[in-house]
Amino acid sequence: MFWYCGEQINSEHLQLNITDPGLCYGATVFTTMRVYDNLLTHPLTSWQAHCRRLKTTIETFNWQQPNWQSLERGAQLLSQYFPILRMAIFPDGREWIIGRDLPLDLKERQTDGITAWVAQDAIYIRELPQYKTGNYLSAYLARNQALNSNAQEAILIDAHGNWLETSTGNLWGWKDNCWYTPSLDSGILPGIARSRWLNFFHNHNLQVIENIWTPEFFQTLKALSYSNCVIDLIPIKTVFYAETKINYQIQHPLATNNLKCD
Repeated sequence: MFWYCGEQINSEHLQLNITDPGLCYGATVFTTMRVYDNLLTHPLTSWQAHCRRLKTTIETFNWQQPNWQSLERGAQLLSQYFPILRMAIFPDGREWIIGRDLPLDLKERQTDGITAWVAQDAIYIRELPQYKTGNYLSAYLARNQALNSNAQEAILIDAHGNWLETSTGNLWGWKDNCWYTPSLDSGILPGIARSRWLNFFHNHNLQVIENIWTPEFFQTLKALSYSNCVIDLIPIKTVFYAETKINYQIQHPLATNNLKCD
């Protein structure tokens, strides 16, 4: 089941014209949203933030705005069946929504952490990294290579070897009673979950610094995590970096105090 151009379609196939730019060039913009309690109005669902992300990108690209009422109707319908929705918009304003389930091992990953692999080849550098476009090939390739390297996530870097983000989320580091995250000036996606966590840290009087993650810096971190709207926050226990392994603590203030971003 999915939603396309104002209609619920019960199929696993979407018909597109062979010259459709979304098919030929990945010319879509999208956002992936976790729906809490089947409600778009739930504060953690961040419905308005996801719509703003789409609208701002569409305006920047000078594309046609979608039928926002139709998009919301489709999201409300699919949210009764799926906890995760991926909403995409084509250049001519067509809306397309698909749903999926939460990862089966999400709780385990949140508790035990994961292993990450650093994508050091230039083919893994994202184009237009500040936008979520349908051309996500570099991140897709990086994550697949991470899986082939016995890791669950990939860390993307810039031309100078600075860490930017993972293939699916934003990075967080902790040391000396302070949280760190790569700054937007690094050339990363301004994640919705990232904004939520920044607000959480400020509201709880926890120090957080946005900075450039140079090799000299990230090797001094004690704990490492990544966030997105689906998984919230997951610790990274080990990073395969060049020919070495960097081990990070699983326990940090958020874990030991059982603090949640809400």
